Amino acid sequence: MTQFTPSSGETRIHSSDLLQLKSYLMISLVNEMGSKISEPDQYHAALENALQNLYNQLNLQLPNHIRLQLFQEIINELAGFGPIQPLLEDPTISEVMVNGAEIVFIERNGEILEAGVSFDDADHLLRVINRMIHPLGRRVDADNPTVDARLPDGSRVNAVIPPVAVDGPYLTIRKFLKNKMTMNELVKLGSLTPHMVEFLQACVAARLNILISGGTSSGKTTMLNILSGMIPGQERIVTIEDAVELQLKQRHVVRLETKSPNTDGSGEVTTRDLVRNALRMRPDRIVVGEVRGGEAMDMLQAMNTGHSGSITTLHANSPRDAIARLETLAMMAGLDMPLLPIRRQIDAALNLIVHQTRLQDGTRKTTHITEVGGMEGDVVTLSDIYKFEQTGISADGKITGELRATGIRPLFTPRLEVVGFKLRGEIFGAARSGKS
Repeated sequence: MTQFTPSSGETRIHSSDLLQLKSYLMISLVNEMGSKISEPDQYHAALENALQNLYNQLNLQLPNHIRLQLFQEIINELAGFGPIQPLLEDPTISEVMVNGAEIVFIERNGEILEAGVSFDDADHLLRVINRMIHPLGRRVDADNPTVDARLPDGSRVNAVIPPVAVDGPYLTIRKFLKNKMTMNELVKLGSLTPHMVEFLQACVAARLNILISGGTSSGKTTMLNILSGMIPGQERIVTIEDAVELQLKQRHVVRLETKSPNTDGSGEVTTRDLVRNALRMRPDRIVVGEVRGGEAMDMLQAMNTGHSGSITTLHANSPRDAIARLETLAMMAGLDMPLLPIRRQIDAALNLIVHQTRLQDGTRKTTHITEVGGMEGDVVTLSDIYKFEQTGISADGKITGELRATGIRPLFTPRLEVVGFKLRGEIFGAARSGKS
């Protein structure tokens, strides 16, 4: 084993010596700890104790800030995920994006920033990726160069390695935030108005079928979590997700999660499998994290056969685009159904589209709340109940505008009144439009 021998009475150390010391301590710790301790919390504490003992044996007198940084880097490397461990522990960071060993970006408060940390090389990054996924029963190699996984804390991990990744391994982590946004917080941020909140509460209570649409990182899951949280506690809710993110407080909740195939390609459980199975579980509501394939048709049929009040999300750029995309996904079910009957299924199943948008300044808003209002000929009609109107850009680069009611009362208003929500005219912009 490589030995590290400090000079007598040494108080300063060169960067090359510091790297040598770090390597020596890490190798010594690995040899000493072995597999004696398996519990993460116990391992972490034992590692810190062993590291301090080794450091004392070397009789070093490093400046305190250097010693603390050295210790933290070693602990992160052996008990965490290396240089990105502090990023994962930072509650203000929502996403970590590693573009090869030398470039790491983060998302904080909707803004993309370079993190200022790096890995030693591609092999170092690959070791960290493997440390993440191996305990989860996943693997990544040249034959299987992409992998999706969920960390124990709920964070979603995607890794891509060569030959698919051109510039070395890529790693993306969507962090699981323990403190989810609430409706009141979204109102404070200007993502919703109080009238929109009141309207959405009524729609959930009236068991309307709701589709949440939007682009990547636009706030779809946040909105899904909030709307699902409004479901009455006595109802049986079955949730279906690729990676569990919903944090429902109701007691009568059944959570299902998809399963990737085994190394031999068998054992996969898809969202479509789970939607079909959910229908046999006597659900009052079905909540699907995201539809992206043939399960869209199963979801529509469920909404049309007594499972009203269901909620799901979909990647789309506008409410109209969401309808078109839903048509495409439904056709992937392989039922050989013509387009017009599919559109009629969509019209009969859906009541409302809540569209999320991530604006150019990084802020997220509910830019449309749109009623699915029937068919005109062979076209599904849409009516905006609320819409964001951009007015300009401020001096600091922030987009300015107003979330407004359009003055249109939805056709399903009687359903809201049946469950006790007789919404005032101003909620729909009556005062502004002159309508009563």
